[in-house]
Amino acid sequence: MGKIYVLDTSALFSFAENEEGCEIVEKILKTGKKAGCKIFLSFISLTEIYYITWQEKSESIAKEIIILVKSLPLRIVNSNERIALSAGRIKANHRLSVADSIIAATAIEENAILVHKDPELKAISNYVKTLELPFKAKTVKKFFPGGRKSWTLGNAI
Repeated sequence: MGKIYVLDTSALFSFAENEEGCEIVEKILKTGKKAGCKIFLSFISLTEIYYITWQEKSESIAKEIIILVKSLPLRIVNSNERIALSAGRIKANHRLSVADSIIAATAIEENAILVHKDPELKAISNYVKTLELPFKAKTVKKFFPGGRKSWTLGNAI
C-alpha cells in the first residue's frame, strides 16, 4: 500500500502559486491520481480556501476554486468526534489555530503524513508525521488565479 497524506491548506497554496515546494505537492497528487497513495484534505481547508479566495478575489472565483480543488485526486475528511477531541487536545497544549489543530488531528486520525509549509506546525511534529515544504516569510496570499495556469488535473499535472 502506498503512503497516506493529509494536505494542509498551506500545501495547496504552495501548489497553486508555484511556490518553492510545489513540485513535492505535484508529485503527491500525481501518485494519488495513479492510486499509488491516499490523499486527504480536511473540511476546514475548504473553509480556508473559500474565505481567503473570496477576500482576495471574489465570491464567484472562490466557488470556482472549490470546484477545482474537489476535482483533485483527494478525499475530503469531515469532522467526527475523534477528530474534534484530538483537535481540542492539540489546541489545549499548543499555540495553534483551531484550523491547524483540526488539520493535524485529521492527519493523526488517518495515520497520515501531514504535508505543510506552516512553521507553527513544527510544534506538533512529535505527535504526527510531517513533510515540511520550504517555509516562506508571511505575506498576503494570492490564491489560484494568476498562480497555476490550469487547474484541471490533466493539464496541471
